[in-house]
Amino acid sequence: MQTETAPTLSLVPSDEEQAIRASVRGICLGFGEGYPRTCQEAGLPPTELWEALSAAGFTGINIPQQWGGGGLGMSGLTLVAEEIAASIGMTTLMLVVSPAIAGTILSLHGTPEQQERWLRGIAAGTTKVAFAITEPDAGSNSHNLRTEVRRDGDRYLLSGQKTYISGVEDADAVLVVTRFRRPDGVLGKPTLCIVDVDAPGFTRDPIRLPYLGPDRQWTLFFDDVEVEPDRIVGGEEGGLAVTFDGLNPERVIAAAGANGLALHALEKAAAYANERAVWSTPIGAHQAIAHPLARGKIEVELARLMTQKAAALIDARAGALAGEASNMAKFAAAEAAVHCVDAAIQTHGGNGVATEYGISDMWWMARLLRIAPVSEQMILNHVAQHALGLPKSY
Repeated sequence: MQTETAPTLSLVPSDEEQAIRASVRGICLGFGEGYPRTCQEAGLPPTELWEALSAAGFTGINIPQQWGGGGLGMSGLTLVAEEIAASIGMTTLMLVVSPAIAGTILSLHGTPEQQERWLRGIAAGTTKVAFAITEPDAGSNSHNLRTEVRRDGDRYLLSGQKTYISGVEDADAVLVVTRFRRPDGVLGKPTLCIVDVDAPGFTRDPIRLPYLGPDRQWTLFFDDVEVEPDRIVGGEEGGLAVTFDGLNPERVIAAAGANGLALHALEKAAAYANERAVWSTPIGAHQAIAHPLARGKIEVELARLMTQKAAALIDARAGALAGEASNMAKFAAAEAAVHCVDAAIQTHGGNGVATEYGISDMWWMARLLRIAPVSEQMILNHVAQHALGLPKSY
């Protein structure tokens, strides 16, 4: 295996990294810890936060500099994603789908015209592109996709359905993973196409969920939606390789967000355990409180290290190694987030479920990250088969 550049993993934060973290944290704290719930209750996406982060260059920090981005790759974007969640207890799903997934795919597989049309806006944060792959009958099994695109003269027509698609309410377009219907009627390899959210024939229904933050989830319907040839990314049957160039970054930025949630939960729990006294003793002095938090700290630091490794391997175009590390990072970070948020709730006792303390607000998102964007069972399948050489079990 060869990589374009040798991956590096610095264990000492650079001045630039510390400056990025401090700046992102300062922007987020300016909106207040209650900002995510305020947006959700108003039915609005976190637009003001996004615009503030974009104005500082952070939502496009991974995009190559030639398209107006920061040029820091996935390693840079993980800093932003983690610090947002660590600051105000909120993951930003648009950061996952637009710069991480769509931005990476277009950077690697877009035509020069597509890159000029889309990447500059993604880098600036003024263009937001959602990502649609999951279907009702094809969750983890991307080989079973039934949404299709077919030729119709000098254009294409897109038909099908997607579900659990994030942030469409705040997007300008959606990068849809579909399959190409060949002239002989055979359903071929995956094809990616960009569809405007207001395109005729494109409709959506919201999915009712518990509080996950301000971003919403949608079921999408495509009824012979017209797609121009310049909206096909990677060719008519670009295949799964094009798709996975976006899915590995998705796993890494999801992991970074999970790590941030874990850090935020631990920060709040440690502060409370130092302040809350029972029988004249801070509850943090008791091992029943201290040990679960200490264990959570160990778990999240290990997850952060694997996330950093995965980002470096993605930036180095390290192929299978990047895929393996991305899956491991997502698994470890999701586990750490669940354990840390649960320990923080327990530390707070009854206050742990009171909305004013902001702990329980993180629970459903942390728990969701064990399922999405890829379930822990499928990650274990991947590691067993590809890292350990065990027989395929599914």
